[in-house]
Amino acid sequence: MSASDFDGLVIPGGSVGADKLRGSEAVVGFVRDFFQQAKPVGVICHGPWTLGEADVVKGRKLTSFPTVKTDIRNAGGEWVDAEVVVDKGLVISRNPKDLPAFCAKIVEEFAEGRHPDQARSA
Repeated sequence: MSASDFDGLVIPGGSVGADKLRGSEAVVGFVRDFFQQAKPVGVICHGPWTLGEADVVKGRKLTSFPTVKTDIRNAGGEWVDAEVVVDKGLVISRNPKDLPAFCAKIVEEFAEGRHPDQARSA
């Protein structure tokens, strides 16, 4: 399976699942490839842990579950408390209560497709 086979990616939240995802080299590489290919990515709750492992946070504005705030800052991102944040094809929300805003934005970003200003080499 390759990021080339997909148009977008949604990384789920939850502390246990997110911790398992960031601990997998295959998952981290898969996520990194989405950013390198400038494809839209949606993330919620504790999901930014995986972005940090993939080294794609630096210079971006993100939100998350509040306890992930320090991890985002340590990875070089700017943390904000907002129901949804969009940064160059990355759509991110804090928790399940934010799902209506998250879903609306992720559909919009997926419809737009690739975001060349998102691409980064890792």
